[in-house]
Amino acid sequence: MLNSGRLQLLSLLDTLGTVRAVADTLHLSASTVSQQLAVLETETRCRLLERTGRRVRLTPAGLLLARRGREILDRMAETEAELRALNDEPIGTVRLGVFQSAIYTLAVPAATRLATSHPHLHVELAEMEPHESGPALRSGEADVIVTTTDYSGLSWGEDLEVVSLGTDSVVLVLPRAHPLASRTAVSLAACKEETWACDRPQSYMADLTLRLCREAGFEPRVACRFSNYLMLLLRHVETTGSIALLPALAVTPDHAVLTRELSPPVRRRVAVVVRRGSTRRAAVNAVIAALRDHPELPALAAPDRHPGRAEHPPAP
Repeated sequence: MLNSGRLQLLSLLDTLGTVRAVADTLHLSASTVSQQLAVLETETRCRLLERTGRRVRLTPAGLLLARRGREILDRMAETEAELRALNDEPIGTVRLGVFQSAIYTLAVPAATRLATSHPHLHVELAEMEPHESGPALRSGEADVIVTTTDYSGLSWGEDLEVVSLGTDSVVLVLPRAHPLASRTAVSLAACKEETWACDRPQSYMADLTLRLCREAGFEPRVACRFSNYLMLLLRHVETTGSIALLPALAVTPDHAVLTRELSPPVRRRVAVVVRRGSTRRAAVNAVIAALRDHPELPALAAPDRHPGRAEHPPAP
């Protein structure tokens, strides 16, 4: 008889690569994880792991069971949800992974409304960059993600369901007294002498900023790199005279900054993504509905009718 908890350990080991990473994710000790995996080998009568130095890797049998295990765990969750949904009440925990600019504009308001409308449903929020949320969804670390479907690093296969939320402009963020503020739209070529505030290296927005500046013929002169848009990056623009590229969703009215459209415009598609079949869970459906029923946000007012096209697609 396969144990669901041990199947989860094996599946996470396949995704995360090390026993330590699995232990940290589940707040267990590494020795506990190792002992449970040894029990799983005994239960299955198969060698699932082999040591290479100080690390372990999955054998072919281990890989097979890890990947089948994810399917089994999802099916179990679906079955439990179907039983609970006999009363048509969303209950349990839904893990929601969201990129930073959508946390306070979309995810927190949705979770707040759900806490009132469905008191037995718990939404667990986690900030996740697009390159993090896709793997987390497939591994089961997240049940629902809000991401951009323009991110080329994630394959959108038949195992995923995509629900469009709309499009979000990438805008130029300026101090209020900046000379470029007199324009309604700004070509990045006009910004080659500016000082830039940027996201962390290799993040979605840092890569996009670098690529767009290079396409405009210059390397951006970066003054700072902050992962926090609201408290640090916008504050830097506000107080030092630097400029930045940010999603429109990230720019809140409580900062002394202005935004200007780019010429040509750059927009990203924003969507809710779930594993196929998980929408049978009433709890997952409730979270999707709450995210779609957001307060008026101009950038997301009209869902994209062409999810396969981008006005300014990311480089492969």
